[in-house]
Amino acid sequence: LSSARAPLKQPLTAPLPAAALSPFAATRRIGHPYQNRTPPKRKKPRTSFSRVQICELEKRFHRQKYLASAERATLAKALKMTDAQVKTWFQNRRTKWRRQTAEEREAERQQANRLMLHLQQEAFQKSLSQPLPQDPLCMHNSSLYALQNLQPWAEDNKVTSVSGVA
Repeated sequence: LSSARAPLKQPLTAPLPAAALSPFAATRRIGHPYQNRTPPKRKKPRTSFSRVQICELEKRFHRQKYLASAERATLAKALKMTDAQVKTWFQNRRTKWRRQTAEEREAERQQANRLMLHLQQEAFQKSLSQPLPQDPLCMHNSSLYALQNLQPWAEDNKVTSVSGVA
């Protein structure tokens, strides 16, 4: 048996010669442009400080949020740390301190708002339960007297007519 081969289909467009491509196509790299440079440095592992070092750093931070370079060098030497470690520790501690103080301020603001709302509600309840003091001017003018005693929020006070002589 002989098998008949089907003719291969020709592509609709012929491939372009290399000269017809842009001049950058031949030298263009595949991938990220920085991929072929020197490999990046290995990330340094996280430094662990002793409890004594942290305690001394915290005490100093409590007294002073920023250190001059000479102060930083002296502290680093006393704690057997590098200048960069002390500098980085203080930068990170200031960031933490700012976040904590912002959270504390927000909590205080919310507490003050709750207190104000509570006081306003108390004052409103007190105003509903106590009768209004009589104004001497209103006592002699029947229209003003009726207006002063009008409490629209009270259901039992329904004014049907206002009578009296002005």
